[in-house]
Amino acid sequence: MPTTFELELQSALPDNTVTFGEAIESKYWHDWSGLAPVQPLALVRPRTTQDVSIAMALCNERRIALVPQGGLTGLAGGAQPVAGGVAMSLERMSGVEEIDAVMGTMTVLAGTRLSEIQDAAEAAGLYFPLDLGARGSCSIGGNLSTNAGGNRVIRYGMARDQVLGLEYVLPDGTIVSSLNKMIKNNAGYDLKQLFIGSEGTLGIITRVVLRLQAKPISVATAMCGCPDYEAVLTLLKTARAKLGPSLSAFEVMWPSFVDCMTNGLPQLRKPFAEAHGVYVLIEASGFREEGESAHLEACLSTLLEDGVVNDVVIGASERDAKELWALRDSVSEYPKVLGAVIGFDIGLPTTLMGEAVDRVQREVKAQWPDAHVLCYGHIGDSNLHVVVNVPSAGAHQPHSEVDALVYELVRSMGGTISAEHGIGLVKKPFLSFTRSPEEIALMQRIKAALDPHNVLNPGKVF
Repeated sequence: MPTTFELELQSALPDNTVTFGEAIESKYWHDWSGLAPVQPLALVRPRTTQDVSIAMALCNERRIALVPQGGLTGLAGGAQPVAGGVAMSLERMSGVEEIDAVMGTMTVLAGTRLSEIQDAAEAAGLYFPLDLGARGSCSIGGNLSTNAGGNRVIRYGMARDQVLGLEYVLPDGTIVSSLNKMIKNNAGYDLKQLFIGSEGTLGIITRVVLRLQAKPISVATAMCGCPDYEAVLTLLKTARAKLGPSLSAFEVMWPSFVDCMTNGLPQLRKPFAEAHGVYVLIEASGFREEGESAHLEACLSTLLEDGVVNDVVIGASERDAKELWALRDSVSEYPKVLGAVIGFDIGLPTTLMGEAVDRVQREVKAQWPDAHVLCYGHIGDSNLHVVVNVPSAGAHQPHSEVDALVYELVRSMGGTISAEHGIGLVKKPFLSFTRSPEEIALMQRIKAALDPHNVLNPGKVF
């Protein structure tokens, strides 16, 4: 027999909006965090902001937990359902509503996939710079909820830097629509910033006004082999000085990552015949008619002469560039190459990254000698990814032990336990490693003010 709440929820929303119990597909039971699946009491798939508001208000009134879900590509458990609660997937709220070429904006629904936004911007002769490996699966609402960064933060900033306006639903069902298109709008508090990066704990984003950029007319890509991390820092400093704003990506990969992925995936080509201490994928994009390749080559040739860079491969075509990026984007193939992994998305002062990689590789292998420890990241914006796999542990990887080791290292070096993916459930025990007691207390006060009954994505972050 359906409960009173289930009957109320079903009758309050349009037909085919709510699914219950065993009829809910298992894909809605979990995200990419690797946590054990949780079957929600109900799944709501709204088509309109009004649907979101109705469901949210009813859950708030009945004190039933509601967990918003985007593309389910998060790694911290932020979209993990709550037993006995409602999961709300925004996948039906998808589509580009307007592109304003004069203002340089795009208005989209929160469930729109990132790749669709990129394609729509390109079709309009513009450019949306936020880019992630999960671009074909992740949604813009999820990107904003976790303040995603991706590959081109060094030039364009994080997800929050791409947003001009938001529409969102508060825990009591109130719809707040502030679809601002103006870059300059300093009338009172910038409320949208509360909801960007809050992991769906303060409100549900339903509509977004995105800031678009001019589309670069030329892109140059190169892979560099450097002797050590000190050389990488010199390369970064020089590239910033010589290329200026045309420097659009600076991806660093240690041999642990390059060797593992090229050996495990035969379709990937090794960037160089000889091994190097550290590898850097560098991209320059701009608006020079003569192209960016000559400027990138001039920058790198001096570094080659000085021994800062040992070897360089420059993509001579778009196909070459895609092959160079394929190595960096191969992270989606971990299950095929390694099986179960323990992943980290951490931030550290850029100058300490080399030391951090040496320490984490040494300390993990001291406890698990057969461990694979893969390191790579967006070093230009202080973001390091660490992936650990212990073959002898099989499917039962030592998550808690490795977490404690890596996050203690982060705390000791003044870093952050989350550069992009948020806190969710997975990183919750370590929030104090990064935030002070006063900061956490203020976050909790904001949560209590907006969601006094703790019904919206409860148990996440704190």
